[in-house]
Amino acid sequence: MTELKPVKEGKVREIYDNGDSLIMVATDRISCFDVILDNEVTKKGTVLTQMSKFWFDMTEDILPNHMISVDVNDMPEFFRQPKFTGNSMMCKKLEMLPIECIVRGYITGSGWESYKKNGTVCGIKLPEGLLESDKLPEPIYTPSTKAEIGDHDENISYEQSVAHLEKHFPGKGEEYAAKLRDYTIALYKKCADYALTRGIIIADTKFEFGLNENGDIVLGDEMLTPDSSRFWPADGYEPGHAQPSFDKQFARDWLKSNEGHNWKLPQDVVDKTIAIYLEGYEKLTGNKLA
Repeated sequence: MTELKPVKEGKVREIYDNGDSLIMVATDRISCFDVILDNEVTKKGTVLTQMSKFWFDMTEDILPNHMISVDVNDMPEFFRQPKFTGNSMMCKKLEMLPIECIVRGYITGSGWESYKKNGTVCGIKLPEGLLESDKLPEPIYTPSTKAEIGDHDENISYEQSVAHLEKHFPGKGEEYAAKLRDYTIALYKKCADYALTRGIIIADTKFEFGLNENGDIVLGDEMLTPDSSRFWPADGYEPGHAQPSFDKQFARDWLKSNEGHNWKLPQDVVDKTIAIYLEGYEKLTGNKLA
């Protein structure tokens, strides 16, 4: 069996070149505040991959996505070993667009901090008198530029996203920016409405898109996972303060309140984080993780 090496390693993912496709492996690493922690969260990679598959399947009517298969039997022999089962996705190659497409349906996190200062989020004026975690009248699109690993993404206005795309794709900036915004809002609305029927609020999320060989926009990367989204339990939802969430917020909160942690979580915090990921997955999909 040929030993394969990833062509690209992200904070929590490894990407392998498979000729005319890519194989994306979601590892059990966890990153908080753009730092990879000195812990593994067992089954986390499988939750991320299977959850992306679930949403990709659900939204094919809005636009195509890059997923080919999550079955390792469809992949080279190297991937038919236990550590790749469940957490690997074979994908079409895309030319990725240099914008992170963020959509916010509720006001929280950095959006809330910005709103408290001047009543805006990423330059968008919002109604007065909103409380922390309030639902927004309509979801808002707040794109950012993609940073290299270790740098922070930079929030930009819609107009800046047009200019940023135009720089990379002359003559296409306006068209691509409008499509990214419209697809982002449409995907969010469909999935957020569905999630509510499962007792989960999707407060915000980010999508990434690329171009296929015909120049069509295709949904890429991961989709609506606990790493790219804020999921809140709908029962007990109450604006006016931060909400509990089915994601790594629990780990983030522990790091914030424990100085000298040296980027390592205690085992009980890791166990609780795993339990939160699994509970979110099972609530949303109605299935136990295989």
